[in-house]
Amino acid sequence: MSRRALHTDAAPKAIGPYSQAVQVSGGTLTFLSGQVPIDPRTGELVSGDIAVQADRVMKNLEAVLKAGGLGFESVVRCTIFLVDLGDFARVNEVYGKYFQGPPPSRATVQVAGLPKGARIEIDAIAVS
Repeated sequence: MSRRALHTDAAPKAIGPYSQAVQVSGGTLTFLSGQVPIDPRTGELVSGDIAVQADRVMKNLEAVLKAGGLGFESVVRCTIFLVDLGDFARVNEVYGKYFQGPPPSRATVQVAGLPKGARIEIDAIAVS
């Protein structure tokens, strides 16, 4: 099995000892680390409501996918982590706009907290 770490400056830098994504098996599987709503230009959380934060997360995921030669059509699995499940419907509105075909399988869980005080984090698995 081959393994290659992906990195792009179009998404936030890792804030710990992890890669933005790792491609395995010659690039057929890509595991994207969770993205929080950090603006890659400033390194700070975006200000705004959960819809603004969800959109930034999706843009960050899109940038990492692009670094691996992929797009949202390649995503087969996501996990959404929310500080407040009351945000579920608003997040779905934003999230759904990024998938043109059948959306991937998904789990959504409520968590006690996220890095840097974010209200949302999403990770993904993509197949090429």
